[in-house]
Amino acid sequence: MQAYQVPESKGMVKLDAMENPFSWPPALKEEWLTLMSSVEPNRYPDPSARELTHSMRTCFDVNDDMGLVLGNGSDELIQLILMAMQPGACIVAPMPSFVMYQHIAKALGLTFIGVPLSTDFSLDMPAMLKVIKEHDPAVIFLAYPNNPTANLFSEQSIHEVLEASNGIVVVDEAYHPFAKKTFLPQVVDYAQLIVMRTVSKLGLAALRLGFIVGQKQLIEQFEKIRLPYNINSLTQLTATFAFKHLHIFDQQAKQICQQREYLLAQLSTLDTIQAFPSQANFILFALNDKEAGEVFSSLKRQGILIKNMSGMPGLPANCLRVTVGTELENIEFIKQLRNILK
Repeated sequence: MQAYQVPESKGMVKLDAMENPFSWPPALKEEWLTLMSSVEPNRYPDPSARELTHSMRTCFDVNDDMGLVLGNGSDELIQLILMAMQPGACIVAPMPSFVMYQHIAKALGLTFIGVPLSTDFSLDMPAMLKVIKEHDPAVIFLAYPNNPTANLFSEQSIHEVLEASNGIVVVDEAYHPFAKKTFLPQVVDYAQLIVMRTVSKLGLAALRLGFIVGQKQLIEQFEKIRLPYNINSLTQLTATFAFKHLHIFDQQAKQICQQREYLLAQLSTLDTIQAFPSQANFILFALNDKEAGEVFSSLKRQGILIKNMSGMPGLPANCLRVTVGTELENIEFIKQLRNILK
C-alpha cells in the first residue's frame, strides 16, 4: 500500500481538490467568529450532535423515519461501513472511482473487486451483474456523479444493481450540489440502500463532515460502532450555523456550475485535448499529443495546481483533472494551458 498523498499548495491557484473556491461573505464570517467564542474547549462535544442532526434533517429533507449517522467526512463513513462487515467480505466498486473505497477495504483486510467502466464511463452492466452474481458482495459503492470521470451513471443501471444485490449499495452523492440528482427519496424503497453525502464540496471542506441515510434498522447497526465524540464541537456549531445560511452556498454552487460550462467551452476549443462532460465541480480531460506529467509540471511552475491522473487504470492515457475555480482562476488556467499546448 501507499499513503494517500496531498501535495503542498501554499501560494498556488488551487484547482486540484474539488473545493468550493469562494470564501464566506465578511458579514457572515464575522457573525460566525462571534458565535465560536461560546464554545467551551474543555468540554467534550455532544456525542449525538443533536442540534446539528436536526438541522441536517431539515436542510437535506431527511425525515425522522430514516436513520442518519454523521461522520468525520466521507472517509470515516466509508471506513465505518466497511468495519461493520465480516472478515474477508467482498467489496465492489466501478473502476476508476473514488480511491478510498479500495484503499480502506484493503486496509481492513477485505476483498476488493474493481469492475472496469465502459469506454464512455458508464457502468458496464453485464460485467457488474456478473460480479454480483458470482461474488455476492457485502457492499457496492457507486459514486454519483463519479470521481474522477465526473459523469452520472444512469438511474436505470443503479436500479438494476439494487435489484440484483443482496448486500448494501452505497450511492455516494458527494457532488450533489452541482448535479442536483439524488437517490435519497428512494431509500424508503430499498432496505439495502445507503445514500452518502459530504458538505465539503458545498463550501465547508474544513469542517470534515458527512452523513449517511438509510432505513433505520440498517443505519442503527453502524451507530453501534461509531466512535463517540466523532464530530467535534467546532464543527457542530459551525455547520449548524452555516445551514441557516444555506442559500449562500446554493448560490455559490450555481456560480460554480456556470464556470464549469465556461471551462468546458474553452477546453473544447483546444484541438489537442479531449474534455469529458461533467456533472460535478471538476473536469477530466485527456491530452492527445503531450505527456500529462509534463503539462502538470508546467502549470505548477506557473503557480497553478491541478491533478495528474495519468496511469490510472480505466482512463485514457495522459489525463488531467481540474477543479472549477473562480472566474479569474479559470481564465488564468485556460491562458496558461493554451501557452503550454502551443
